[in-house]
Amino acid sequence: MTDHDDVLALASAWAAEGRPVALATVVSTWGSSPRQAGSQLVIDGDGRMQGSVSGGCIEGAVVREALEVMEDGKPRLLDFGVTDEQAWDVGLACGGKVQVFVERLS
Repeated sequence: MTDHDDVLALASAWAAEGRPVALATVVSTWGSSPRQAGSQLVIDGDGRMQGSVSGGCIEGAVVREALEVMEDGKPRLLDFGVTDEQAWDVGLACGGKVQVFVERLS
């Protein structure tokens, strides 16, 4: 697991290099969730990432959204959970819910 400060430092370094960068942050959880609120994942324009918002089960979906956020600049609040059909696709069928805020860094 990557330390919160390491994720932010890497995001800053990537942005300083001129890379497009997005930051995903867990803003709320309910039930069984592998990461707590405040956990972060940084993604660059080539899809490289560091950190975690779920221990792996929703990272792919978050990265896809982050790439779109870098393109259009519009932040997104993503919901993953048992009431969402997407939960089975991304691996949260264990009974949890997580909300992830994704924003582009400039």
